[in-house]
Amino acid sequence: MGRIPGFTNAIFPTPAMPGLSLVANLGLILFLFLVGLEVDLRYFVSNWKVAVSVGAAGMALPFGLGCAIARGLYNDFQDEPGTVPIEFGTYMLFIAVAMSITAFPVLCRILTELTLLSTPVGVFMLSAGVGNDAVGWILLALCVALVNAGSGLTALLVLLTCPGYVLFLVFALRPVFMWVLRRTRSLQDGPSQSVVALTLLIALASAFFTGVIGVHPVFGAFLAGLICPHEGGFAIKVTEKVEDLVGALFLPLYFALSGLSTNLGLLDDGMTWAYVVGVIAIAFVSKFAGGMLAAKANGLVWRESATIGVLMSCEGLVELIVLNIGLQAKILSTRTFTVFVVMAIVTTFATTPLTAWLYPPWYQRKLEAWKRGEIDWKTGVPLGDWASEADAESVRARKQGGDKIRSLVVYLRLDNMPTLLAFVSLLGGKPSDIVEKKHPIREKESTDYDALQMMSFNKRSPVQVHGVRLVEVTNRTSTVMKVSEADEYSPFDPVLNAFKVLGQLDNLAVSGEAAVVPAVLYADTLVTKADEESADLLLLPWSETGSMSESQTISTESVRNKLASDMYSAFIAQALETAKCHVAVFINKGFIGSLKQKPSTMDRKMSTLSVRSQRDRGMTVTNNGRSHHIFLPFFGGENARNDSIGSDAGSVVAEQIIVTPKKAQTLPIHHEDDAAFCASMQRSRPAELESRVMFDSSATATPLSHAIASAQGELGQDPKNGGDLILLGRHTPLASSAAAGKGCLGVATDMVFESGIRASVLVVQARS
Repeated sequence: MGRIPGFTNAIFPTPAMPGLSLVANLGLILFLFLVGLEVDLRYFVSNWKVAVSVGAAGMALPFGLGCAIARGLYNDFQDEPGTVPIEFGTYMLFIAVAMSITAFPVLCRILTELTLLSTPVGVFMLSAGVGNDAVGWILLALCVALVNAGSGLTALLVLLTCPGYVLFLVFALRPVFMWVLRRTRSLQDGPSQSVVALTLLIALASAFFTGVIGVHPVFGAFLAGLICPHEGGFAIKVTEKVEDLVGALFLPLYFALSGLSTNLGLLDDGMTWAYVVGVIAIAFVSKFAGGMLAAKANGLVWRESATIGVLMSCEGLVELIVLNIGLQAKILSTRTFTVFVVMAIVTTFATTPLTAWLYPPWYQRKLEAWKRGEIDWKTGVPLGDWASEADAESVRARKQGGDKIRSLVVYLRLDNMPTLLAFVSLLGGKPSDIVEKKHPIREKESTDYDALQMMSFNKRSPVQVHGVRLVEVTNRTSTVMKVSEADEYSPFDPVLNAFKVLGQLDNLAVSGEAAVVPAVLYADTLVTKADEESADLLLLPWSETGSMSESQTISTESVRNKLASDMYSAFIAQALETAKCHVAVFINKGFIGSLKQKPSTMDRKMSTLSVRSQRDRGMTVTNNGRSHHIFLPFFGGENARNDSIGSDAGSVVAEQIIVTPKKAQTLPIHHEDDAAFCASMQRSRPAELESRVMFDSSATATPLSHAIASAQGELGQDPKNGGDLILLGRHTPLASSAAAGKGCLGVATDMVFESGIRASVLVVQARS
């Protein structure tokens, strides 16, 4: 836009530039502080061999070729306006650093968006990126120090001061800072406002000191970020306090000023364009080749190695920062600066599509199976024991009427955790027989010790439940840091810990994990987890507000219209269409664990009550019983009979429920088969369930309306029970054809929900 006549003078007038430059440089300092916070040296320490080999190879080759092309750039462009006379060695060092540095922040975001952080490629890149980033900034600080030094003695003094300052930060300042953090419980409870102020003061003071001694201030800010601890998520929490202001105001201003310094009009002759092509080719090919060969030497296959080479070539905004430092130090002319800006843009934009093409999800799954020895690489056919297991699975999948749910994957959401826990607990069994226990020493003395121990276990194996907690990745640095620290984030997640307690109470084998992924990949992540766990059922709760967010701000209007959410409907539809196992969608409406909002104290109809008495009432649980009335409408047809799903815990659950299948048949061609099916189900019920299960058959021209009317008479009659439940089936072709008009769960579900029946809904889709 600077090419528009009068634009620059009107929007960025000359008198305003000093103030804008000051604010922009402050933003740059804070940004480099955030980059230091994002760099976790624990990755480097735990994978130091990989980090050294891949990082060194990814820097050495472009560094050497950068030194070679620096001779031509020095001879052709060093005498242009805006530069100062410097030695070729200093100029060569700067060009080599600019060619070899990798943008670690951009790299983390690419790995996160492509969900590669947990793959071998992601581990290699995080380890190598940390070392590459640190070495690059050290070399850049050395280069700037040599330029700013007026004599050799001054340069020597600067070079000795820098290592001394680093040692001071690590061995003097960091222990004191850690003592303050432990004293204020900032590592356990998060940083207070005063601790955040202290942390920023350290960053600014460090930047000031490195600027005074002759090194650029960004180096000091980067070091201040490196010494901040990652224990207890401290670095993440500090980043959350600062990142929005830096990312929304300060940093864009810095890059706007960087754009003002870029003049594409200077690329006006063949020689300049030859350098543009040469710089791009050297930057990409050298980093690609170095990273690929080093990764191959560490045991990766060629395609994984090529992916690492592509990722190493990402220059990103860190390259622009390096170039601006060179421009401010008058090492680069405006023409040379523009050449390298074009290189940075081209290499960065090429990284993501090339990575997605080289390392797609299907290739990752195939490679993992091949490394585990499960398949033949060329044909993809299962090998050995895996082949027999695959054949058994295919046979089991064809037996569609007698499947037992022995394992399931559950999507854990904070907004409906109480009702979800209550629903999953129904899959558990009776508690084990209570045995009188003795002191361990007395038990060992008892002759019946072994028998006593055997009695305390339930003979039926528990249902295996794997909970998946999804945390959305945004463009914020803090969420990217959560991805890289997901292994430490999971054990302290309160939702996961509450879910794991469920297994100890309800005879369930419970496990869980947290995954930090973009919202658009939620469905793929859950379906993949269900496939990895060999789950029989994927249980998806419908959001209490219809939003993908787990916000605690819940309004009556949002709860009433939660099925109308386009985004959540798309998420559920994608999971239903791609899942290989049974899928159940649970829509809560008054199930046990639901809370009722207290009436507003400002409402006129409550004016007769004191504010104190109303406040003390707080939140009230709408139901506290353990029995459930289950309503199962059966509309007939071969698909309905074949899509029935059984549970291994059915005999236990049946003691707490009342089942009312409603047969509403309109297709005469299936009438005899459906009648026989219902009669068979009625005869097969155990004697102890005679009084609990009722069958009712009726023929009508409007089966859905008749079923809803019957449900309204059956359900919602006992306000003290644990909540009623309507069980509906979803047939994929019919639901898909109706989805455009009524939603992804089908017309029946929408009509039942809109009818106002006081009952939750469970929509089940059998595996295809």
